[in-house]
Amino acid sequence: MINVLLADDQHLVRAGFRSLLRRDKQIQVVGEASTGDEAVRTARALRPDVILMDIRMPGLDGIAATREILAFAPDTRVIILTTFETDEYVFAALAAGASGFLTKEIGPDGLRQAVRVVAAGDALLSPSVTRRVVGQFAHRPVASPRGDRLAALTEREREVVRLVATGLSNDDIARELVISPLTAKTHITRAIAKLGVRDRVQLVIVAFEEGLAGPLS
Repeated sequence: MINVLLADDQHLVRAGFRSLLRRDKQIQVVGEASTGDEAVRTARALRPDVILMDIRMPGLDGIAATREILAFAPDTRVIILTTFETDEYVFAALAAGASGFLTKEIGPDGLRQAVRVVAAGDALLSPSVTRRVVGQFAHRPVASPRGDRLAALTEREREVVRLVATGLSNDDIARELVISPLTAKTHITRAIAKLGVRDRVQLVIVAFEEGLAGPLS
């Protein structure tokens, strides 16, 4: 069972999400919050598997709440749900440790699938966001690399991470390197573990910060 906390300042929005998620027998809504501060308190008490977090709420916003929650519950997965799909919110949410970023235009099946995906430990972004995330990082000045963060990776793992940072899927990486998609996924999983990052999106961030990935052509 996947335990979910709903955090949104609009009662009707929470009611709609609750109704949609209830249709999946593997998902259970265990709590609700109408402010960021309430989301932090409720998450501390309930330790949900997944939080659907609105960005704009009274007091503590969803991004700050996400940062606080993941500080004491790093295994909790947060999906940022918003009506706004702007770079400012995307990058702030990812920096706070969110595992997903979706607009509220997502359909019922997509919402339930998003919960299942992040609960399984994967990162999830809407397709329109993914390319802009990669593109934005590609055109930012590269921070001074520490180098040692990548030292634990094998040459093959470094190559796979570089390809992940260009926005390629596992299937695309497999074709590029002439390996199976399962082998590509295994390399990615090992790189995530070795680098101590949460998911694929954080892997992309590290790749650009360490200079492993260059500007997109």
